[in-house]
Amino acid sequence: MTDRADPAASAAPPAEAESDGVPVGVVQFAPTAEPDANLAEIARLTRLAVGRGAQLIVFPEYSSAFVDPFDETLAALAQPLDGPFTRALTVIAAEHDVTLVAGLLEHGNDPARVRNTVVAVDAGGVRATYRKLHLYDAFGQRESDWVEPGEPGSPELFRAGGLTFGMQTCYDLRFPEVTRTLVDAGAEAVLVPAEWVRGPLKEHHWRTLLQARAIENTVYVAGADHPPPLGVGHSMIVDPQGVSIAAVGTGTDVAVAHLDGDAIDRVRRVNPSLALRRFTVTPRG
Repeated sequence: MTDRADPAASAAPPAEAESDGVPVGVVQFAPTAEPDANLAEIARLTRLAVGRGAQLIVFPEYSSAFVDPFDETLAALAQPLDGPFTRALTVIAAEHDVTLVAGLLEHGNDPARVRNTVVAVDAGGVRATYRKLHLYDAFGQRESDWVEPGEPGSPELFRAGGLTFGMQTCYDLRFPEVTRTLVDAGAEAVLVPAEWVRGPLKEHHWRTLLQARAIENTVYVAGADHPPPLGVGHSMIVDPQGVSIAAVGTGTDVAVAHLDGDAIDRVRRVNPSLALRRFTVTPRG
């Protein structure tokens, strides 16, 4: 089941004359260990999202390939940043004149480990990348056995439809400094590809953290997850006041909402928490 954004939630159009803001879609699907099958599903779901009006479409973490449990085949499925998965994404983006954001298994420095990378591509190729900073060594899991972390640094942001977007991945959502760093760099919306592993209260954690990151930074947050049985589902788009304006349940589907830059300005005039804060974020290493 897909909930559409309430048209009443958007008021005046942004300065760039985007009449209804930037239409963003979150896609919920379950990638497999077959990259070609995943690309076929990405192409199908892109068509579905475009049919619902999306111009920027967010896919989950590990969209290029995923195995459960992790084993040696994970590294065998890794690709270079400019490899066949990213090239195919660029072709799909060009066909529909959209921007796509998706998780990629990228070659790591250690042949036995991969990078958990997110790429944003359009018809011109890669616009921005993000490598997961905080690995999921929690709740009985050990992602760091198979994945090497990204390095803190200047965030790679990109523009689409008059808004500035930043990216982060799954477990990073539990570390508010990641989102704050993106917002300090200029992000007005944060995109979160995820494989949010199911478990007790995990659906509650997912929804709460997406909403908290939006509220405390007065930005839009869009999270795209795997569906059950491995993920929790509930992919959603949250507005700068923490309200879910579009969401998917537990199946494979797409939800679309319009992100309005003017709404961010209005919220920040009423709630200038970013301007009033007395601390900054610095990396620990």
